[in-house]
Amino acid sequence: MSATDRPSRALARAGAVLEIDLAAIEANWRRLAGRLKPGASCAAVVKADAYGLGMAEVAPLLAAAGCRLFFVATLDEGIALRRLLPNTEIAVLNGLLPGTGGEFARARLLPVLNDLQEIAAWRSRAATRALPAMLHVDTGMARLGLGPGALAELARDPSPLAGLELRAVLSHLACPEEPDQPLNARQLAAFRTALAALPPAPASLASGSGIFLGTDFHFDFVRPGAALHGVNPTPGRPNPMAQVVRIKGRILQVRDVDRGQSVGYGAAHRMERPGRIATVAVGYADGWLRSASHRGSAGIAGQRVPVIGRISMDLMTLDVTGVDPCLARPGALVDLIDETYDVDAAAAAAGTIGYEILTALGRRYHRVYRGAIG
Repeated sequence: MSATDRPSRALARAGAVLEIDLAAIEANWRRLAGRLKPGASCAAVVKADAYGLGMAEVAPLLAAAGCRLFFVATLDEGIALRRLLPNTEIAVLNGLLPGTGGEFARARLLPVLNDLQEIAAWRSRAATRALPAMLHVDTGMARLGLGPGALAELARDPSPLAGLELRAVLSHLACPEEPDQPLNARQLAAFRTALAALPPAPASLASGSGIFLGTDFHFDFVRPGAALHGVNPTPGRPNPMAQVVRIKGRILQVRDVDRGQSVGYGAAHRMERPGRIATVAVGYADGWLRSASHRGSAGIAGQRVPVIGRISMDLMTLDVTGVDPCLARPGALVDLIDETYDVDAAAAAAGTIGYEILTALGRRYHRVYRGAIG
């Protein structure tokens, strides 16, 4: 078999296909950067394997487009990203775990310091030179970050920060996708107060949705993640981002079923009339969540057909009674996410958010990457 035959054979064997539009990711980064106030820059969050779409493909693309600051969640993600991007700034949001300072230093990673203990641990390594780091201030999320007590302590005595090169102070909005949520304004005010109490440093508050709250939230840089990958940062309004993902599942079998016959595990669906059922090779092991059972749908030649019965680990069943048998046949591909039914629509059917759909995508898909903008 020649090298040119291999992709077509892999596609023929695949139970499902995941197409990722790298040009759309680049366009989304540029679009968000273009919305910022003058002087503000756009970083990129590529944690969780670039939200399930492949950090090795996405991060170099964004670096080539001009992104100079990347965020990941874990030390291992940072080390992997450093191998891909030897000359960019990489910050690790989860902070400095005990005993990991040497690995941060060797990989030239920026720990996002979340409490006084992490600050002390990182400072202890700064005997001969200032070590760069970012500082996370909790302004209302009550997850990671310096709380009011720790912040007040640093305001009274900033000496624990001596020996650190503070690259940024950041915080995280709890409800940025809700423009009318009063907590947004309270967090903005709390962040400004924190900045006034700390040594001067670049500031960052907004992720993707926060960008759309207005320029007051932009500060020195923003940190979009899911929005880069096509998730709508403005729920309830038209998606300003280009669609990145398309997913197709392969029909394995089509069968006639009688009225009263049950379908799937638990006999959870019972046919109210005779019909035809297509079994598709996608299940919750592929990230097609079980919670979409009885609620999701697929497209066949532009026609939406419902998921019936429970989604299992490897399979789902569709009611294709009204579909031309020439289209709904074994071997044919059905559209699970496409131009008319995007990742947010799939998430709504599963009772979740687009972030979970993307990050749950399994490794069994045949992945096809479309090229970047030149």
